[in-house]
Amino acid sequence: MLKRKALAQFETWFQTRTKQALLVTGARQVGKTFLIREFAKSHWKHVVEINFLENTDARIAIGSATNSAELFMRLTVFANAPLVPGKTVFFLDEIQECKEAVTAIKFLMEREDFDYILSGSMLGVELKGIASAPVGFLSTVKMYPLDFEEYCWANGLDENVIDVARCAFEKKQPLDEFVHKRLLSLFHRYLISGGMPDAVSSFAESDDIARARTAQEAIVTQYRWDISKYADNRARVVRRIFDLMPTEISQQDKRFVVRDVEGDSHFDRYDNDFMWLTDANVALPTYNVREPRYPLAVNLESAKFKLFSSDVGLLTYQCGMDVVRGILGDRPDINFGAIYENAVAQELVAHGHSLYYFKARNVGELDFVIQTSEGRVVPVEVKSGKGYKRHSALTHALSTPNYGIEEAIVLCEGNIEVSDQISYLPVYLAMFL
Repeated sequence: MLKRKALAQFETWFQTRTKQALLVTGARQVGKTFLIREFAKSHWKHVVEINFLENTDARIAIGSATNSAELFMRLTVFANAPLVPGKTVFFLDEIQECKEAVTAIKFLMEREDFDYILSGSMLGVELKGIASAPVGFLSTVKMYPLDFEEYCWANGLDENVIDVARCAFEKKQPLDEFVHKRLLSLFHRYLISGGMPDAVSSFAESDDIARARTAQEAIVTQYRWDISKYADNRARVVRRIFDLMPTEISQQDKRFVVRDVEGDSHFDRYDNDFMWLTDANVALPTYNVREPRYPLAVNLESAKFKLFSSDVGLLTYQCGMDVVRGILGDRPDINFGAIYENAVAQELVAHGHSLYYFKARNVGELDFVIQTSEGRVVPVEVKSGKGYKRHSALTHALSTPNYGIEEAIVLCEGNIEVSDQISYLPVYLAMFL
C-alpha cells in the first residue's frame, strides 16, 4: 500500500467529527477509492460501499427518494454489510452520478447513527460549489497525485534521507553529494512516472517504463472519455484544449493562445472550456499578476493564464518516448524546462499554494511567484539546464524597489548554494516550499 499524506487528513476528520460526513475529491485515478477502503476497514467493523457509477439501480432508487426517511431506507436496501449503529460506515463512491445523495447528506448525518464517506472524480464539474454545501455537514479533503516526498516513500527511500534534505534546506547548506545525486535520480524518475498510483507502483516494482506508460495511457483515455460524457456540447473544444496542452506548455510563452484552439481569438467563447479542465482537476491554472506584490490575488489577471497538467507523468507520456529517453539520457538538445515547471507547479499546489506567474515587458517572465505566511512575495525560477545562474527577469525583479522583493529562489539541477538574495536549490526541494 502506498503511503499517502491524505490519510492523516482522514484521521483528523475521524477524531474531530460530529455531524460531518467526509467528502473526498480529486482527479480520477489519484487513489481516492483505494485509500478510503483501507481507512474504512481500519476504523469500522462494517463497511457498506455503494458505487453509483456501477450500480444503476442504486442510483435510480436513491436519486428518486422524496424525503430523508425514504432515502435512508433505500440506502439500507443496497447495504452489503451489517448495519450496526456506531460500527458501520457508508462509503458512497462516484457521488457525482447521484447528486441527490450529496444534497441530502445533512438529513442522514442528523440521525447520528452511522458515518458517511463520499467520493467522486468530477465534483468540480457536476457539483460545482458542493464542497461548501450543505454548510456544516461536509468536511472536504482534496487528493492529488503523489507529491515527490510520497514518491520517495513509494520507492523505498529511508525517511531519514528526507529529514537530512529538509535540514539542509532550512539551513541553506549543501547536501552530501551522494544524497543529492540519489534524490535527483528519483526526481528524474518522477518526471517519467508522475504521481498517479498505478503508474508509480508499476514503475517502482518493475523499473519497466512500458508498464508505467500503459497505466498512463489508460488514464489519458479515461480523461478523454470523461470529457465526452460530462462536457456535453462543449466536449469537442474541451478535448481539443486537452490535446493541445503538451504543445502549449512546451512553447517559450506557455500561455494559452485561444486562437490556436479553433482559429478564433475571442476569449469569452472558450473561457468556460478552459475552466472545465481545471474544475475536473485535469489541469492546473497559473494566473499572471500585474505586479509581484502582496497580496498576489489582488493583482491577478484572470484572462492571462497558463495550463499545466495535473500530473507531470501524464504530460511526459503525452510528449512521447523521445522525451522519456531524453530525461534518462540527459540529452542537451531537448528542452525539459516545461516538464520541470509542470512538476514544480504540481508540487506547489499539493502544498497549498495558489499558482501565479509574472510577466512584464520591462522585467521579463518569472515562472512562479509565491507568498509566504509572513506576507512576503518570493519569485521562483525553474531551470532544467546547466546555465541556471542566468536569470535576467529575476535580477530585474529583485532590483525594482517598488516590488519590495527580499529574496528569490532558483530551482535547478545543482546543489544548495546562496548568492546574495538568491537561493539556488535542487529542483526536488520544491517539496519544502
